[in-house]
Amino acid sequence: MKQRFVPAAVVLAATLAATAGCVQNSSDGSAASGKDCTVKIAFFGALTGPNAALGINVRDGAKLAIDQYNASRQDTCKIELDNRDSQGDEKVAPGIADAVIPDQKIIGVVGPAFSGESKAAAGKLSENGLTMITIATNPSLSTSGWKTFHRALGNDATQGPAAGRYIQNTLKAEKVFVVDDTSEYGKGLADEVRKVVRPVATGTTSKGQTDFSALISAIRASNADAVYYGGYYAEAAPFLKQLRGQGVKAAFVTGDAVKDDKFVEGAGKEAAEGAIITCPCVPPEKAGGTFAADFKKAFGSEAGTYSAESYDAASIFVAGVKAGKTNRKDMEAFVDAYKGKGVTTDFAFTPQGEIELSAVAVWAYRVEGGRIVAVEEIPKA
Repeated sequence: MKQRFVPAAVVLAATLAATAGCVQNSSDGSAASGKDCTVKIAFFGALTGPNAALGINVRDGAKLAIDQYNASRQDTCKIELDNRDSQGDEKVAPGIADAVIPDQKIIGVVGPAFSGESKAAAGKLSENGLTMITIATNPSLSTSGWKTFHRALGNDATQGPAAGRYIQNTLKAEKVFVVDDTSEYGKGLADEVRKVVRPVATGTTSKGQTDFSALISAIRASNADAVYYGGYYAEAAPFLKQLRGQGVKAAFVTGDAVKDDKFVEGAGKEAAEGAIITCPCVPPEKAGGTFAADFKKAFGSEAGTYSAESYDAASIFVAGVKAGKTNRKDMEAFVDAYKGKGVTTDFAFTPQGEIELSAVAVWAYRVEGGRIVAVEEIPKA
């Protein structure tokens, strides 16, 4: 049979049409055609400033997830972690958002890490289609209408009542003096506690405060048998040190933004002893898989508060890249629909970006011998 002659130009055109959109990536993250398909995930949080230890914990968890992916990937795009230092300051945060938004290679954000900076910057990120997975805990963040907002743990509407129940049922305290630092996070958390304990009196501190004598006098006058503090470790540490220094023996209970060794260091081992810290976070040593060992190998230290939760947040973005979601629109759709098991909990986001209540756990921790140790998961109401 006579073979039909096909011009070379036609063959070439057909070949190009068949392979369009199917370019494979080389091992260094560049497409075989030479086009770089590297994408970025931004970390948005405090790397410097008075509460930097909390932000560094979050950054390192995200870094571990991305480093593991880059080390094991084959024909998929490389991911870069783009670190953006907000100093944990809501006044700095909008400028960080403005700097992140124009870079179209940034297709997701782990953060913003604190509630105040989230409130200040999340609107801008959402308007520009940047998917956020945060560990900030103020409940109002998920009701602000930000379509790209997601939270990788329980909020303070779960942590606050759990702390209140712990004060009542475990500590058996009857006169609770509630203090907050007036921040978006601290006041929000303390307000949730107030709904449960009905405080005998209340007070406030301010950012950078170093003299707490007037507040401590009020606490002594109230005959409180427990003091609850809503705020960050930068103020909680000197407050507790002075509280004990003036002879107040009331139980001291506080929240997740105090759960760091810097708190014990600042308050002093003796003053910090016995302090109770609640956190909607899994003890890192109880995280699933090999997370705890992997983290220690990578960083030479134990995982800190929210390192495991941020590892899960970054891992969701990694799963999106593996699935070929390499632009903002596709990543947002992927995260909205995501269902999977992380090292801390099971993930499936509500329309407001929260995880399901059944997946939330609030733990009580205590300072013992200069270390913050897990005590128990606080029973749900």
